[in-house]
Amino acid sequence: MAQSFQQEYMQIPPITRAYTTSCVLTTLAVQLDIVSPFQLYFNPTLIFKQYQVWRLITNFMFFGTIGFNFLFNVIFTYRYCRMLEEGSFRNRTADFFLMFVFGGFFLTAVALFYNLVFLGQAFTIMLVYVWSRRNPFVRMSFFGFFTFQAPYLPWVLLGFSLLLGNPIVVDLLGIVVGHVYYFLEDVFPNKPGGLKLLRTPEFLKHLFDPPPEDNNYAPVPEERPGGFDWGEGQAVGVDQANQ
Repeated sequence: MAQSFQQEYMQIPPITRAYTTSCVLTTLAVQLDIVSPFQLYFNPTLIFKQYQVWRLITNFMFFGTIGFNFLFNVIFTYRYCRMLEEGSFRNRTADFFLMFVFGGFFLTAVALFYNLVFLGQAFTIMLVYVWSRRNPFVRMSFFGFFTFQAPYLPWVLLGFSLLLGNPIVVDLLGIVVGHVYYFLEDVFPNKPGGLKLLRTPEFLKHLFDPPPEDNNYAPVPEERPGGFDWGEGQAVGVDQANQ
């Protein structure tokens, strides 16, 4: 069983595996009092004056103590991060890493001007936003209560945060940064006179991207989230065809 778990774990794409694992281990470390949230949160003064540079990363890795909010965020992070990495970023790990750097940089820049101490939730919403815009015809079900098309998912999550009494600034920030990335990567280059502004450095491609694989490989369709009621998607028209 342990060997089977290890095999399943190693089949997770590298960026998704590294980020999700770091989030889980960070939360466990806080839960076991190995580290304190006060050692992890984003604090510009401590970063730039006391050189506690790890805070630039650790504030993205903590979703709160183990509970509903933690499970909700980790599940969404894992699912949509993996679907992006196995779908539109397949064999483009360097480009996916650049997306992480882009999102982290802009979220951190905004946090300098607002009192935001943990940015993991905003980063998750950014991932969800990019996936949803790249899969506009996928129909979603949120906890089985109602259905909608994928581009509305980030706004549904924002409304859910509002119902739970959580501040929606974090969700809005993730949506804005996700939209900026989507526009620069998917929209602007295809406009008349447009150009690709986000170019992955060659050293990242040599570091992350695997050699070419078998052309006969058939990847799992990105538009099939599956596994959980609130993210289960289906392409529009499938229901009608089945009926």
